[in-house]
Amino acid sequence: MRSSNPVLDRLDDTRRREREVLGLGGAEAMTVDDVVTRTVGLLLLTVATAAVAWFVVPQAVWISAALAGSALAAIALALVISLRGSTNPALIAGYAVLQGLLLGVASRAFELVYPGIVVQAVVGTSGVFLGMALLYRARVVRATPRLARLVAGTLLGIVAIGVVNLVAYLLTGRQGLEVYSLTAEVGWLAYLFSVVAIIAGAFSFILDFDLVERSVRAGLPRRYAWYCAFGLLAGLVFLYWQLLRLLSYLRR
Repeated sequence: MRSSNPVLDRLDDTRRREREVLGLGGAEAMTVDDVVTRTVGLLLLTVATAAVAWFVVPQAVWISAALAGSALAAIALALVISLRGSTNPALIAGYAVLQGLLLGVASRAFELVYPGIVVQAVVGTSGVFLGMALLYRARVVRATPRLARLVAGTLLGIVAIGVVNLVAYLLTGRQGLEVYSLTAEVGWLAYLFSVVAIIAGAFSFILDFDLVERSVRAGLPRRYAWYCAFGLLAGLVFLYWQLLRLLSYLRR
């Protein structure tokens, strides 16, 4: 089973390589608690950095760079960590700090235009994550190969279209499937794009939970808990952005 999250997807290959080349007997195996602890730690680091950025970074100077740079920086760092299979805590913590900085600045801009929207997005993100965790725990939704292909294809399409849309906006100023101006008019395609992204992001957690659980059962070394935590953080950040954008659409 492959995950729809490209970060966690590499764990299957890593697990096979560790067993075939290095062996797992000499390394302490990671547990679900290890993944949870590191994920919570990265979330706290992201939130703390966002809080500092919210109050310290000048809004008028940084908002445009934050809105555009957050997506590009997230993709670039995710590719670096994912392709290298990095379990370096410093590198992963750096990703959390950068995302916190950008999220804090951008979230403050949304909040100034739409009071209360940040709390709504945070509650929505937490609710979706916990809801999918409960569905996975109860085995109501299972990580099947068909679900994996569907979610993976959808997310890859969303990311690709989002990058093209962002570059087009930076070059021409035209809004597309993602609307970057906080007050611009929103068409029905932008609504549809956001809803599809949120649904795909939510179901990707099912596949990620399954992969983490199977990696724990396989006895992957403890250091890979950082890798799992990074993947979950990336999914949460993606979901938060999509919910924040959709809520802003609905309040225009």
